[in-house]
Amino acid sequence: MTAVRPPGTPGTAADVPAGPRPRRVRPPRWLDLRLVLGVLLVLGAVLLGARVVSAADATVPVWAAAGDLAAGTALTADDLVAVDVRLDGAAHAYLATGTRPDGRRLNRAVRAGELVPRSALEQPAELVAVALPVQAGFVPPGLARGQLVDVYAMADPAAGATRVADGSVTPVVLRAPVQAVSGRSSGVLSTATSTVQVVVSVAAGDAAAVLGSIGGRPLVVVVHDSVDAGATAAGTVAGGVVAGGATGTSVPAGPTG
Repeated sequence: MTAVRPPGTPGTAADVPAGPRPRRVRPPRWLDLRLVLGVLLVLGAVLLGARVVSAADATVPVWAAAGDLAAGTALTADDLVAVDVRLDGAAHAYLATGTRPDGRRLNRAVRAGELVPRSALEQPAELVAVALPVQAGFVPPGLARGQLVDVYAMADPAAGATRVADGSVTPVVLRAPVQAVSGRSSGVLSTATSTVQVVVSVAAGDAAAVLGSIGGRPLVVVVHDSVDAGATAAGTVAGGVVAGGATGTSVPAGPTG
């Protein structure tokens, strides 16, 4: 017969239900395999992304023409501008900014903004610079280096020429690249009779013919609209003629002093 305890009577230890057994708390393991794998995956994704971005932006610095340059132009630092472009396997064909082509001449025309190819610097013939004195009134106002010009000698006995002033002209040099223009003045004190020095490139063997074809006559400069107008590596003496050669090419007469 089981005795009945009245309410509020404390029971024995055997009557108290057993609680859960406490477990020992272990400190975290920093070398947990899952943590290591996660870090490796993140690093791999970052490196792969950087490689993809780098490959997509694999540009190289090369030289481009700052303006239109005719064949035969002797390059200066002002003629070139550095640009970053993606050329992949064709980078070796263009002029890298690590090279200094100052003084090298172009054997073909290069347009403004065009990348300068290495092949354009191959110079098969020796060129020389010839300075031609031209009256300011016979030089186009916008004449600048790198342009392509024809130069004609006009018959003008007053200027010391031996021919009759019949309006005829003699070609001195055709398709010659301008290397420099100096002596040009502007303002109220400038006159049409002041002399402008126009330096052009010609083949070394043609220099004597170019100078001989002038014959003390005034010169007229005609500028081509395009630097690609049948340009060669240097200006050529028209038909090989010298002073006293064939005439008949007509140009508009400029102002005289």
